[in-house]
Amino acid sequence: MATKKTVAKSVSKRTSKVVIKKTPAGKSAAKKVIKKEDSGLPLSVVIRRRIEAQKARFHANDNISAFIKPGELEGLVDEVAEKMQAVLESLVIDTDSDHNTQNTSRRVAKMYVQEVFNGRYTVQPTLTKFPNVSRLNELMIIGPITVRSACSHHLCPIMGRIWIGVLPSKESALIGLSKYSRLTEWVMCRPQIQEEAVVELADMLEKKIKPIGVAIVMDADHFCMQWRGVKDRDSKMVNSVMRGAFLKDSNLRREFLSLLERR
Repeated sequence: MATKKTVAKSVSKRTSKVVIKKTPAGKSAAKKVIKKEDSGLPLSVVIRRRIEAQKARFHANDNISAFIKPGELEGLVDEVAEKMQAVLESLVIDTDSDHNTQNTSRRVAKMYVQEVFNGRYTVQPTLTKFPNVSRLNELMIIGPITVRSACSHHLCPIMGRIWIGVLPSKESALIGLSKYSRLTEWVMCRPQIQEEAVVELADMLEKKIKPIGVAIVMDADHFCMQWRGVKDRDSKMVNSVMRGAFLKDSNLRREFLSLLERR
């Protein structure tokens, strides 16, 4: 019969290893490292553990691309497809003999990971910046940019338009016109609420361009109101974010908003 001491020693050998670390003074320090075996775990659990280890947030509208390794998105599609198949079965949908739903679970998985929620899993688009050689400091308006998002409450579509107003300074960086659309799409392709989405977009543009002012207006249809619930197909939501000069200068704000009415 093994003694308690022997058993404890045996368990210790199976669960840990000792890493010897040299100190600047030439002394040795031993640090116990617990082995964590990831094989056999769902990929989503592995990614979640990486995020939690860094004490990072992974809310529905957060980008988690920093925690996803090359090739893992394909594996995530496989896992989502498997779980979506279980959802279809719980909805009592015959996916064996109904030819319309035989591959629905995989189509839905690819749609979520690779398209409608793509802004969660891919890195921010590269934004090539140019110096403001001509020292432009006049109002610029970009839009309407078509946006497609999803409500994080019901995962119902949010479809709408965005206008962006920028007042650059002589020292501001300038970005190509198409980059506004790409950055907007990247922010919007996540489950979220409209109020938070426009704030995040404004924060990003302020950080990248460093203008005197940024203004954003979003006008959108919410299918969580039109498709379900009250089923009011005429309701829309319009909200705005004003930063810098647009917040302080009422004349500039009026000019921006009046120009939107003509589009």
